[in-house]
Amino acid sequence: MDILHLIDRLEELFNQSKPFPLTRNVMVDEDKMLDIIDQMRIAIPEEVKKAQQIITQKERFLAQAQEEASRIVEIAHQKADELVHRDMIVVEAQRRAEQIVSQARADADATRRDADDYVLDALNHLQNELEKLTNQVRNGIRAVEEDQARRAPATPPATEN
Repeated sequence: MDILHLIDRLEELFNQSKPFPLTRNVMVDEDKMLDIIDQMRIAIPEEVKKAQQIITQKERFLAQAQEEASRIVEIAHQKADELVHRDMIVVEAQRRAEQIVSQARADADATRRDADDYVLDALNHLQNELEKLTNQVRNGIRAVEEDQARRAPATPPATEN
C-alpha cells in the first residue's frame, strides 16, 4: 500500500476520533491505529525498494551511455583509419577523429552528470518523504502514549498499618 495513502488513513482516523471535552485530545481506536502503523512499517521497505530501483535504473542508464560512448569512439577510430589511408586528407582525418572522440567523451560525461543529478534529486526527495513519515509516526505514537497515560487509573498512595 502506498505510504501516502496510509498517512491519509492515519489522519482520517484522528479526524474521526472522539474529542475529550475541554481539551484538544481525542480518543483513538488503538487497534485501527496499530493496524495502520503496521501497514506503514510494511510500506516503508517498498519505498526503499523504489529507491533501489532508481539506483539500478541509473546504473543501467550509465552502462548504456558508456556502451554508446564506446561505440561512438570505435566508429570515430574506424573513420579516422579510413581517412588516414587517403593521401590528400591525412591531417584532416586526424583532426576530425579527435574532435569526434572528444565530443563523444563530453557527451558521455554530460549524460553521466545528468543521470547522477536525476538520481540525487530522486533520493533527496525520497529521504525528505521518509523523514516526514517518520515524524508523523512518532507524533502518532506520542499522541497514543499520552492518551494512554491520561486514561491510566491513578494509583492511590499506599497507607501504612
